[in-house]
Amino acid sequence: MGKQPNLYAFNDVSTLARTLRTYLIQCQNAGFERHNLFKVAVSGGSLPSTLAKALLEPGDSGSNSAIDFSKWEIFFADERAVALDHADSNYKLLKDELLDKIPKEMGQPHVHPIDVKYLDDVHEMADQYQEALMQSFAAKDSVKLPIFDLLLLGCGPDGHTCSLFPNHELLRESDAWVAPIEDSPKPPAKRITLSLPVVTHGTKIAFVATGAGKKDILKQIFDTEEGRSLPCGLVNEGGAEKVSWFTDDSAVEAVGFPRRGSL
Repeated sequence: MGKQPNLYAFNDVSTLARTLRTYLIQCQNAGFERHNLFKVAVSGGSLPSTLAKALLEPGDSGSNSAIDFSKWEIFFADERAVALDHADSNYKLLKDELLDKIPKEMGQPHVHPIDVKYLDDVHEMADQYQEALMQSFAAKDSVKLPIFDLLLLGCGPDGHTCSLFPNHELLRESDAWVAPIEDSPKPPAKRITLSLPVVTHGTKIAFVATGAGKKDILKQIFDTEEGRSLPCGLVNEGGAEKVSWFTDDSAVEAVGFPRRGSL
């Protein structure tokens, strides 16, 4: 058996957020050492509020000086084809939960929202978003795939992540960095998403999954053969030890897969 993902479980979301903060600072500092930037992709769902807890509530030092948002470049792991102020927008969710609350002294990140000119054409929207990625990751040298310093992902109750859904043809996409989807089983139907190879190519990949509602799907992903073919399971397989899951006890209550004690 190859190397395994790391599974961490905490008593509650506050405790989880403190450890997630340490992990984020480690990933940030490694990015700064590599290229003096921190290139991160972020999903929606409950993730932005947990991120805000981790990043904006001072750590043990009582200071936020460890985080320098001015060197963060934030992309979206997936986005819905809606206006940026629409309730379904991942950009709006991140803006409301995190971006608007960042104190000036922590710096402001460079954020890449979708181009709303292309709301009616998700193929063009995906091409434009891929172009933005290419300008960031391949401006100097051509690269087969972008290498994010960190991808921050969620896990749906069906095992989907980003807008990569179980048994969907997009799971076989191997060339595009960003792919359009017009038949998302979860509304809204029209979206764009990073492709699976881009996700598993990241330097680090983190899932945040909390609450008893995740209990059954996490058991399936970690403990069953069929769970390995779900999108989250494919990320576990492709990312192996680069993948870390930050969960609370209620989400992994039924999971037999071994947990790690500390980062």
